[in-house]
Amino acid sequence: MTQLNPLAYISPSAKLGNDVRIDAFAFIDDDVVIGDNCHIRSHASVLRGVRMGNGNVVYEGAVVGAEPQDFRWQGERSYLEIGNNNRIREQVIINRGSREGSSTVIGDDTFIMAQTHIGHDSRVGDHCVIGNSCKIAGDCAIGDFAILSSSVIVHERCEIGEYVLVKGGCRVTGNVPPFAVMAHNPISYYGVNTYIMRYRKFSEEAIENVAKCFRHIYQCNTSLINAIRRIKEDIGDTPERDAILKFVANHNNKLAALPIHEDDN
Repeated sequence: MTQLNPLAYISPSAKLGNDVRIDAFAFIDDDVVIGDNCHIRSHASVLRGVRMGNGNVVYEGAVVGAEPQDFRWQGERSYLEIGNNNRIREQVIINRGSREGSSTVIGDDTFIMAQTHIGHDSRVGDHCVIGNSCKIAGDCAIGDFAILSSSVIVHERCEIGEYVLVKGGCRVTGNVPPFAVMAHNPISYYGVNTYIMRYRKFSEEAIENVAKCFRHIYQCNTSLINAIRRIKEDIGDTPERDAILKFVANHNNKLAALPIHEDDN
């Protein structure tokens, strides 16, 4: 049953689904769509341009759909698209897109912990965990099943692949390939995200193939060009190997924590 507290402000133009609960002092702006079974808690703000799916909870003090923190933005109409079954905890701020018709996107079943900021036009995948006080700049991408521990900073236009774990306090200044664990400052390769891979039912052979890929990339003291050549020679055609090679190719060989060699260029 829909429950709308009379002390909340709800724009007459907002579109609410079934069984939505909006608590006292929440603010629902114009041009907002909220799906079924969502709960907007006290003092949370859902601002214009938000398109929210079903089963989401927005906790106290969160601001979703905030205007982009981008000097290029001149009031263009843009959006924040939120999928289903997400938890957006206290004092989270998520900016909407900064270009005409563009969107910041949050997937499904993602947990965004307190005081995190997600910048304009970024994309967060499905089943992610974003730890307390993480800062994700504009135009970033976080892959499915990624975990960012508390206080991680992701710089503008960086991409973090699927099944990645970034340990607490890291500053991500490049692209992180799928299945990796990153740690320390400056950020460095720490290992394979074996715990999550096993939890998601990857085979031991698949995990070992990922480890071989990363040994060539990060631990053999060779250029990335040579590392890719060795990966193709050493490891059979598997989905995990191909995902890593595709990620490297799509990001112009600009990986976080990668040693620089003269023959990379």
